[in-house]
Amino acid sequence: MRSLMLGDHLMYASYFAPRGRNRLFALGQQLSERYLSPTDGLIGIIGGPGAGKSSLVKGMFPGLELTNDDDGVNIRPLPLLKNIDKGFFNSHTYHVDIRFEMAFTQLHVLAEAVSRALEHDKRVIVEHFDLLYPALKTNADVLFGVGGEVIAVRPTVFGPFPQELLDVVTYTLRYRKMAHTAEDLTALVLQQEYNTILDFSHRDVHHGFVLDYPLDIDADLKLVEKRVQQMIDDGVKVCYKDEGHIKIGSTVWACSGPRTHVKNSDEIENFRLVDHLTYDPKTKSFLIIGLVGPQDTDLDGFAALNYSVRS
Repeated sequence: MRSLMLGDHLMYASYFAPRGRNRLFALGQQLSERYLSPTDGLIGIIGGPGAGKSSLVKGMFPGLELTNDDDGVNIRPLPLLKNIDKGFFNSHTYHVDIRFEMAFTQLHVLAEAVSRALEHDKRVIVEHFDLLYPALKTNADVLFGVGGEVIAVRPTVFGPFPQELLDVVTYTLRYRKMAHTAEDLTALVLQQEYNTILDFSHRDVHHGFVLDYPLDIDADLKLVEKRVQQMIDDGVKVCYKDEGHIKIGSTVWACSGPRTHVKNSDEIENFRLVDHLTYDPKTKSFLIIGLVGPQDTDLDGFAALNYSVRS
């Protein structure tokens, strides 16, 4: 986690965006405890498809009924609009997915509904807040951006503004998807070539991934890198199968973050593996470290690993 603080007031905090629902739930809970106040009425969530926005929201607000979640459960009519029509509010907290709702309702109507809820001291969590902001003309009390990192900011009159946050998370999400896909390709090659069926956990590193094994693995990582690179060059299709699996070509592969992947392996840029196992004396485990993206990416962020949770 990185943060910039002014006195006791939050300016900016960022966390590695972990893979998998359970880890996003846990991070959401932490963010809620650290950065939300009971008086915060408007919470803006920003990020692209597959970033894990809904999972983060579920972790931040347990029990909140999402109007359009990852399981395809679409609540119609929208509870917020329904309550506006009735002239009273049934709930204290409402969820709105603006991108989804724009297919049914004009943006200015959604903006008016959110404004009226806030006037009645209700809380509204808005996914794709960047789309609502031009019509609402009011920034959120707290903004959360989900991309390669999860960013928490408390805007002032000087910003940051939703589009600024969207630009950042859109750019970083592409590398997160590359890294998650490269991670699964690497684990698949290790299983096929070396029968590494040992349980492993995931850690996070900037523009890359870490596979954490409890025992030493007798594997030629230069050869593993070559095998993975061949899969990347071959352009293998990668797609969502269900909430616990993806398909890599014709292979069904267990995955805790099945929506956070590139669509084809040839979208992965500059894949490379650190050519030796890294031993972590604190956890007594052996780490395989992979990187993607710009060649000048190094391991500066490695010392800031903030998750070592088995998924």
